[in-house]
Amino acid sequence: MYTHSKETQSQLTPELAFDILKEGNQRFVKNLKANRDLLKQVNETKEGQFPFATILSCMDSRTSAELVFDQGLGDIFSIRIAGNVLNEDILGSMEFATKVVGTKILLVLGHTRCGAIVGACNGVQLGHLTGVLARVHPAIEAEAKEGHTGDGKDREFVNRITERNVRLTMERIYNESPVIRELVDAGAVKIAGGVYAVETGEVTFFED
Repeated sequence: MYTHSKETQSQLTPELAFDILKEGNQRFVKNLKANRDLLKQVNETKEGQFPFATILSCMDSRTSAELVFDQGLGDIFSIRIAGNVLNEDILGSMEFATKVVGTKILLVLGHTRCGAIVGACNGVQLGHLTGVLARVHPAIEAEAKEGHTGDGKDREFVNRITERNVRLTMERIYNESPVIRELVDAGAVKIAGGVYAVETGEVTFFED
């Protein structure tokens, strides 16, 4: 498997980048890991990096984006935080990744059995974690408006909040960053979402 260069990165469209992630996850699920020489990739990326994707995912130890999507060194920018929530620092990092470095896709990745989502559903408060979990509250409020309520013990409700949190984060990226919105509107970048199943390793993707 080759290491991405400026040329290969520039030739990718957002849709092709999305396909690479989908295909990588299928390899992961089927235990068909691509053949990579990681030490060679260390050498090939020492002068620069040309990743094709930026992934915002949870810090959960089971959801390493490089593994889940079977990618190598220099392939993706991986942003990880509890509950895959968004803040200004993360948004700025995404702007750097897309506008400056040239990644083609922004993927927001939630996952099943997420402790942060369960904590938010249960109203957990703990030091600075309280502020992190508060960023999940818009998803809980949106579900409540549609008549869906529950707590962290309600698996179906937690799954609803997990997906809603991803979709709202996708919307926020587009609405709150003029830099990224311009790239998306020009067809240079795609914003997508997905939920990783810790039970199977498979990602369910969605775009809108």
